Amino acid sequence: MQQARLLPPLWLTLPIMLGILFVAGCSRGKEENHSGSPVDLAALAPTPPLGWNSFDAYDWRVNEEEIKANADFMAANLLEHGFEYVVVDFLWHIVDSVGYKPIAERPIRPRKLAYDEQGNLLDPIAMDAFGRVMPDTVRFPSAAGGKGFKPLADYVHSKGLKFGIHIMRGIPRKAVKDGLPVKGTQYTATEIGEPWDMSIWENSMFGVNYEAPGAQEYYDSLVELYASWGVDFIKADDMMYPEFHLEEIKMLRKAIENIGYPMVLSLSLGEPQFFHAETLARSANMWRISDDFWDEWDHILRQFDLLNFWANYSKPGTWPDADMLPIGHISLHNHRGPDRMSRLTWPEHYSLLSLWSIGRSPLMIGGDLPTSPDSTISFLTNDEVLYVNQHSENGHRVYKGWADNTLIWLADDTNSKDRFFAMFNVGEQTQEITFNFELEHLRGNYQVRDLWSHEDVGEFKGSFSATLPPHGAGLYRMSTR
Repeated sequence: MQQARLLPPLWLTLPIMLGILFVAGCSRGKEENHSGSPVDLAALAPTPPLGWNSFDAYDWRVNEEEIKANADFMAANLLEHGFEYVVVDFLWHIVDSVGYKPIAERPIRPRKLAYDEQGNLLDPIAMDAFGRVMPDTVRFPSAAGGKGFKPLADYVHSKGLKFGIHIMRGIPRKAVKDGLPVKGTQYTATEIGEPWDMSIWENSMFGVNYEAPGAQEYYDSLVELYASWGVDFIKADDMMYPEFHLEEIKMLRKAIENIGYPMVLSLSLGEPQFFHAETLARSANMWRISDDFWDEWDHILRQFDLLNFWANYSKPGTWPDADMLPIGHISLHNHRGPDRMSRLTWPEHYSLLSLWSIGRSPLMIGGDLPTSPDSTISFLTNDEVLYVNQHSENGHRVYKGWADNTLIWLADDTNSKDRFFAMFNVGEQTQEITFNFELEHLRGNYQVRDLWSHEDVGEFKGSFSATLPPHGAGLYRMSTR
């Protein structure tokens, strides 16, 4: 007979319930400070986040209607499979006078802004009185009147989804030039900005001097603003490459804790040094381990080593991030090669998602969802494969064959004694690949199930073999019964 479970006393449960109610009740409306009840970031991402990001399809040119269209599609087709984040990437504060037009009618313009010899900004950006960038109201008309991203976030939330934004490290150069006040302090942007510290690929921001009075308060004011909009996810760029900006990472993390509002923190761009692994694991829910990843086989080959390298730091709450999935319809305005469907072959698609799943990388779709093929959407919504991404642990490489171009990974199921294994043919010829179970001292009889085809393929002892095409992969569950 099952024993009755004893309930904890009220004095133990009351603080827990109050904490839950606090998080659930955080305002998505007016700007207010929620400090005093720090949010445990590890609890925000117990499994790798799944969602969509606008960068691979739109670069910085995305507008409100395109975000809504992708949110609508995700809610209708992907939400039930666990995909929930809709993230507006990159430079939404740059005013684009033609950003409301269909993508094919928008002329390409540089990412970097123009300045005169005195450092005066010649291109317009959207910014409030406290030096905080705001959404461009040409591309995001609902942001007019100081509403920011709140109306768009409300729309995304109404679909049962979560809303995210990309931010650049630091403070706007224009705010520093104009000496704008830091909200809630006697200090100004001029006193905290560092003109010698600037991203190499984007020029609207200066770094923040962490030693200056008002620096932490500036980051606090940013996160306070994002909380008022209802932002659930922050992708903070220029944090790790080419320099590792430890102190600004700390200030952003502290600001999220100070505000007491649940936001997943993603750090970009990689590759960070392994020396910083412990700091990253303590500071962010996910962090990039590579440069921008695109639809090229050589990029996938690089990720095999990187994911294996960072595998020990993959755990609930903090995830090494192998970058977005450049599949489906990408580069809609020719920002990274021609407007195209992903150049990856279908075997390479299987290698990509098999590796990202058993390596437990976050899965952020890069292609424009409404204009991607049904085959791509079906590929992305294989629940048995997604289960490996969400519910495995101890993923690691068990074999790398230099002579036969073979890679094998193994992971444990968190909900049973089953294991998962992936086999990869990284060579240029179709070949039979064998997983020798003795490599991991797996002795006995195992039922093997092909997760891509949803088929049980038989009982095996000692080894399992499969024939895979060039750049192809198989992903399997093995269990004893």
